[in-house]
Amino acid sequence: MAAAAAVVTGTATTAAAQPLYPIPDPDPFYAAPPDLERAEPGDILGVRPMPPIMAFPDTAVTMVKFRSTNSAGSPIAATTTVLTPRGHRPDGPLLSYQHIINGLGSKCAVSRVLYTSDPNLQVREAVALNAVLARGWSIALPDHLGPTFAYGAAKLGGLITLDGIRAVRKVGELTLAASPVAMLGYSGGGMATSWAAALAPKYAPELPIVGAAEGGVPMNLVKMTEGLGYQRHPVFGLALAAAIGLEREYPKQLPVSEYMNPLGLLLRDQIANGCTNEILAAGAGRSVLDLANSTTLVGSPEARAVVEENSLELFDGTPKMPIFEWHAPVDALIPTDSIDNTMHRYCAAGVTVQAELFPSPDHLTTAVLGIPSAVNWIDARFRGEPAPTNC
Repeated sequence: MAAAAAVVTGTATTAAAQPLYPIPDPDPFYAAPPDLERAEPGDILGVRPMPPIMAFPDTAVTMVKFRSTNSAGSPIAATTTVLTPRGHRPDGPLLSYQHIINGLGSKCAVSRVLYTSDPNLQVREAVALNAVLARGWSIALPDHLGPTFAYGAAKLGGLITLDGIRAVRKVGELTLAASPVAMLGYSGGGMATSWAAALAPKYAPELPIVGAAEGGVPMNLVKMTEGLGYQRHPVFGLALAAAIGLEREYPKQLPVSEYMNPLGLLLRDQIANGCTNEILAAGAGRSVLDLANSTTLVGSPEARAVVEENSLELFDGTPKMPIFEWHAPVDALIPTDSIDNTMHRYCAAGVTVQAELFPSPDHLTTAVLGIPSAVNWIDARFRGEPAPTNC
């Protein structure tokens, strides 16, 4: 549902309403330094060791702050958390894992969730990540929504992912300077992963990325917005969160708050710092018509351009690395034809693509079914085996 950015509707009756940004994290480590503009993408802005995490035994934890770039091309400070297993060898494999983040506030950051009892991390993610750590790989977990938690801004996630990889390879004590790198992510994490793969040839061509595994990726936010339309939906909260997040990243092109009615502003304020459960509860069963001032969506060229800019199916760049892609044949949350179209375009451009279907009852089950195959595919890339293709 990641792009009901077109919640902008009708004529504005609340023209004074401005984007609502998240409360800044109280930890000063997350803050941008005053000389940020002097740093280059991927430059280290801060490093600190972190306490052990119960879910990952025998693993050292390091947080790295680095300079990245937002959707407008301006410098931002971003963070990533590196897990280093006891069995790590200098210059051993590095996996950048883009976690699923359905959130608008700092408490939703992966670097924060790692130290909570979040069931998604402890049950689903920890099992997969511990299997990776057991192989001796280091894992980077970027906070890929950026400092304003611009949920829905898919291209931003790709930029932060690449700069996070750049940064951790520069931290001497992590001994990753010559490490081969792979990327993995599903759903929202798959958005960041797939965009990083597509942007890498021009944005970070120096990175030795051996492959990217991406699953359940929302690859066309225009289709998702049009598919949602005016109907009520049980997970409409995610669409509302995407509208709020995209407004934070594109406040002039997509002034969502100006076009919300009082209920819309109330719900916006309610979830502005919320994570998955709060967002889903607030938006359950609602629709665009409940929150906006008109019965018709505005055909704003500027608003549509934002949604198109974050739709990978419409992006003309292609990866140079091998791609492993998986999804369910039918997925109630995402248009799978957009995935198929994008993979066909990659194949036509000469990209080595292995695309797999995993019949599944729902979106998240597909993640669980596909991750073992994705990890084994990445392992083969780290071993230098030629990537298979079913283009």
